[in-house]
Amino acid sequence: MFGSGKTEISLNTALNLKRDVEHVALIDIDVISPYFRSRDEKSYLEKTGIKMVTAPDAYIHADLPIIAAEVGGYLSNEEYFTVADVGGNEDGAIVLGSLKNFLDKSKKSVFFVINVFRPFSSNEDEIISNILRISQSARVKIDYLINNSNIGSETGAEEIENGEEIVKAVSIRTGIPVAFTAISNDIDYSGTFPVFKMVKFMKNPW
Repeated sequence: MFGSGKTEISLNTALNLKRDVEHVALIDIDVISPYFRSRDEKSYLEKTGIKMVTAPDAYIHADLPIIAAEVGGYLSNEEYFTVADVGGNEDGAIVLGSLKNFLDKSKKSVFFVINVFRPFSSNEDEIISNILRISQSARVKIDYLINNSNIGSETGAEEIENGEEIVKAVSIRTGIPVAFTAISNDIDYSGTFPVFKMVKFMKNPW
């Protein structure tokens, strides 16, 4: 199964920000995925000057207030541009919702990453249902959609274009604009939306 790509986008966004601003933090509050985690790249990120923030591993499945205490300060720190990598289901949304007091005090944009080749994300109705459910659980408004439709290393222009068509339809129905289409940096593609090229960090564990 291919994930939505949230972690890859989070890592690449933090690295891109670091080229332009001094203080960048990447918060890993994805308590869902055991395989694809931003925190696994902590050593590399900190060599580039990016602050990697996460609850200690011993506490990562602990009560939500512990997680909030570890990461909340960076969300409200105006000196930092902070990227948050959040788990992609209701449990992940609840973790994000636990940080609402910090989020409400910060300037923020919330992005919803879509891979139409994931189960339960293959058509407009399924995706819109996911958006509503996650938004309600997290108690946040989704500001932008990201098309990251892919089938891993076999991804080509056809898959990306298929994703753009579905995500565009979701955008029209929900009124949520599409920020960009995310693709691997070894793919040449120009389509409906701006293109965000990414270096791939995550490797399949099988």
